[in-house]
Amino acid sequence: MKKLVEIITSEDVEAIFETIHARVALVESDGTLVSWNAAFESCQKKPVPSVKLNDLFSKTEEDALHARLTSGQLEHWTAYFALDGTTPANLYDCIFIPIRNGQILFIAERMESDIALQEMIERLNRQVKLFRTESEFTKKIARNKQIEMEAVMVQASEVAQVDPLTFLPNRRTIIRELQGEVLRAERYRSMLSVSIVDVDNFKAVNDSHGHSIGDEVLRQVASQLRESVRHPDVVGRYGGEEFLIILPSSDSNAAAEQADRLCKRVRETVVHVKGHDVNITLSIGVAQFQFGADTWDTLLNRADNAMYKAKSDGRDGWAIAE
Repeated sequence: MKKLVEIITSEDVEAIFETIHARVALVESDGTLVSWNAAFESCQKKPVPSVKLNDLFSKTEEDALHARLTSGQLEHWTAYFALDGTTPANLYDCIFIPIRNGQILFIAERMESDIALQEMIERLNRQVKLFRTESEFTKKIARNKQIEMEAVMVQASEVAQVDPLTFLPNRRTIIRELQGEVLRAERYRSMLSVSIVDVDNFKAVNDSHGHSIGDEVLRQVASQLRESVRHPDVVGRYGGEEFLIILPSSDSNAAAEQADRLCKRVRETVVHVKGHDVNITLSIGVAQFQFGADTWDTLLNRADNAMYKAKSDGRDGWAIAE
């Protein structure tokens, strides 16, 4: 069977880009926009093609965005992205994909637009309505269906909250958990820290050993993180090869001590997968919540910037956000 990429023509690709709801643009490594699809057109603040991608993000994103543009690797993160110059920005799932000539393909999709999940919920709602219309004559059968429906609903709830690869809380769930912890920290003036954990040189692992082994590496890293964090700390998959740890009632020093232990544990562990021995390391960025200055997303941005500092300092280590 031919691969899909061998069948689709350039005209087909153009039609796809112009009809999908995701915002797609081709940019240079300095952020200059080269080309974009129709969905991206409404994002521009200025009606001129010389506008830079940087102009569509907040100032707090500048350093991290520059690092991602120049990393030369596939990058996956969440950020607030402006629709235009007047309406508020929305939270988007963003991806940088390096292509030829040093250019980068940028794809942004609103996190609220999870079509597959919405379809699942709508399908389950239709089942619920069907079960509720069962007559009294078939009450016993209806009861059995009710039990089945409840099991399906529980399963759907788990699917909506758990990352299928690592079985950790997924991006939406861990961000929702962080939002709740920030509200508690503000209300009770309690300490709160977060750590963003990135698997170093993960692209090289995929390129050298294949994606199936890369997936197993992520599963084993997730397992080590889950086993290493204390209660009530929470760890979730933030995206790609990145994980997020929430540390309630902890300052940055306690989070840094945890980060040091995690780096040491992973460094000293050889991942054995399908006859391959893979050595991996972590880069971790730590940030403590600042009362009156931080929101949940600025806290994440500060931790993300600290993680990139750990990478620039040589990887296999951690850094605390200023």
